[in-house]
Amino acid sequence: MAGVDGEWDCITKSPLGEQKSVLTVKTDGSSWTGSNAGPLGSLDVIDGKVDGNTLTWKMDMKVPMPLTLDCTATIDGDTLTGGITAGAFGTSPMTGTRRS
Repeated sequence: MAGVDGEWDCITKSPLGEQKSVLTVKTDGSSWTGSNAGPLGSLDVIDGKVDGNTLTWKMDMKVPMPLTLDCTATIDGDTLTGGITAGAFGTSPMTGTRRS
């Protein structure tokens, strides 16, 4: 869905504090590819799925520890809300706005 494509300035409220990143979304039917890039590096989107205006994906984090992150985000116009689940660390809320 082209309405979710683009770059998003995001903030995730993680156990390590607020983490700023840029989420890049490029859809292709019911799947999508992209990355989430921040001060700790860039993580590629794995198994990105699109369902209407909802995105789901995984990321393999290496720093500060190896962990697979399960992510979801809902896009409403120029606003993104969602969460990143990091195993036993629970789910960290994520918000974002579309870059102009």
